[in-house]
Amino acid sequence: MCGIVGFTGHHQAAPILLEGLKKLEYRGYDSAGLAVRDGERLAEVVKSTGKLKNLSDKTDNGNALKGSCGIGHTRWATHGEPSQTNAHPHVSGNCTGTGSGPVESGVVGVHNGIIENYVELKAKLQRHDYTFYSETDTEILIKLVDYYYKKYKIGPVDAITRTMVRVRGSYALALMFKDFPGEIYVARKDSPMVLGVADGESYLASDVPAILPYTRQVYFIENLEVARLTPGAVTFYDLNGDVVEHETTEITWDAKAAEKGGYEHFMLKEIHEQPAAVRDTLNSVLKDGRIDLSGAGLTDEILTDVSSVHIVACGSAWHVGMVAQYILEDLAELPTRVELASEFRYRKLLLDPKVLVVVISQSGETADSLAALREAKRQGVRTLAIVNVVGSTIAREADNVFYTMAGPEIAVATTKAYSAQLMAMYTLALQLALVKGKVSEEDYGRYIADLQSIPDKITRILEDKERIQWFAAKFSMAKDVFFMGRGLDYAISLEGSLKMKEISYIHSEAYAAGEMKHGTISLIENNTLVIGVLTQGELVEKTLSNMAECKARGAYLMGLTSFGHYNVEDTDDFTVYVPKVDPHFIGSLAVIPLQLLGYYISVAKGLDVDKPRNLAKSVTVE
Repeated sequence: MCGIVGFTGHHQAAPILLEGLKKLEYRGYDSAGLAVRDGERLAEVVKSTGKLKNLSDKTDNGNALKGSCGIGHTRWATHGEPSQTNAHPHVSGNCTGTGSGPVESGVVGVHNGIIENYVELKAKLQRHDYTFYSETDTEILIKLVDYYYKKYKIGPVDAITRTMVRVRGSYALALMFKDFPGEIYVARKDSPMVLGVADGESYLASDVPAILPYTRQVYFIENLEVARLTPGAVTFYDLNGDVVEHETTEITWDAKAAEKGGYEHFMLKEIHEQPAAVRDTLNSVLKDGRIDLSGAGLTDEILTDVSSVHIVACGSAWHVGMVAQYILEDLAELPTRVELASEFRYRKLLLDPKVLVVVISQSGETADSLAALREAKRQGVRTLAIVNVVGSTIAREADNVFYTMAGPEIAVATTKAYSAQLMAMYTLALQLALVKGKVSEEDYGRYIADLQSIPDKITRILEDKERIQWFAAKFSMAKDVFFMGRGLDYAISLEGSLKMKEISYIHSEAYAAGEMKHGTISLIENNTLVIGVLTQGELVEKTLSNMAECKARGAYLMGLTSFGHYNVEDTDDFTVYVPKVDPHFIGSLAVIPLQLLGYYISVAKGLDVDKPRNLAKSVTVE
């Protein structure tokens, strides 16, 4: 959620920190702040509310803050409203006001995560004469470090590890101590943090794009570890304060992939990058015309032994699971359940020892999905992570990892990562079907040929996007939109509805078409937009009948179907066609017009497409 950056070296820190925060603004944009230190001088803290540009203007693009060691933060509010006072960095002193200005006290820090026992910790600190100026759990965390640092007269590492033992919750924490100029200390539990070193300087961030312009060799700090950054060096420690060795990981994707590249918004750029993301993900497991999942650690022998599949995910990744459920059950004839990660560990799970638990997460850091993964591992079943970020926590902790090849995704609303995840699940389902003898070699080859055709067919849809743009302008002022479909079309509708609501702020719901008449149809009024997804041949007539019921009550109907496949124009008012592909895989094509529709409605309303209100890209808190 929140974005963290840090730098210590020989250059001015503030401009580097601001550039890093620009790369992470998709992680939080309620407020932002910097703390920079110039040698022995006190750290200077500057904060602002709203977008990062406000902080940049306030500091003259960072030039007004002198010093070569600093930390920065963009906030997505959890504890305390968005305000300058609640913005990070926070300081350990008993100050009043916003906590800005020269830091007289011992510790200044930034934090991503949630401290669950903050009430208890605050009461403890108040008994020791600490006062508080903000509503945040972060201020409590910083002051707890300060408390242990002063009480036991110990070094930063020991003070931080004592704090980590006392705290419950999740955090990525970056701190500067008054007594240790030129040094930054970080700690991590269940929130991402990446560190890098190059040319005698050191960097830290909550995501790779912030430091990629400076180094491709990065360290991923493990859970419950501390690190000390000095110019050009990083040292890692465990909870006992003992030094831990870490190897670097090389980041291979191009730094330009995290830039807009001439597009108006990251979301539009990423929509257009879907053919490449889908093709690269398929090709990563396709060898000599056959699917080979051995790179993910899944041999045919392992797959043959799978008795059922549980797919665990959140948001759009959960919608990927909903699509995959239909395919796994139809092609591989495997019992499949799709679980919301936020509910998975709170149920009494009855997991077969031979179940495969598939955890899907773009970032590989989603808090609920990570907790679900750990619960599955606690029960001793095999876990497969489908993630987009190399070295992420879920990737490191799962038994097997299938990396999607979407590259960095910056827009909060996922598009290309969703499509890459779909392709990953297609290949898994198809290979399971083959090893279990549920598809013939002939059908297997035909299915693979269909998968290979998908990238070019996505490109064809994108070449005709102006028609969707026109339609979006017509309905940009809609108050309610309903999506409907049956079977796999219902799963596609779920993602279309989410794209609509999260970036256009229009109330939108997706329904299994047969459920509309069980209550929801009472909401239909004149010109209410109803979008029917009609790609599954045997179900089209039934869905059209449900759409007709809505039309009889004044709804305006949009139908989404395959070229020349069904004659739906007699029922709907506006028809969108996508190319033909095997019905199992049509979701990869049908979702594209729905992404474009949400995008163009948001643009028509003048909204911030890439950074919709109240949302953050990577949800690392529960």
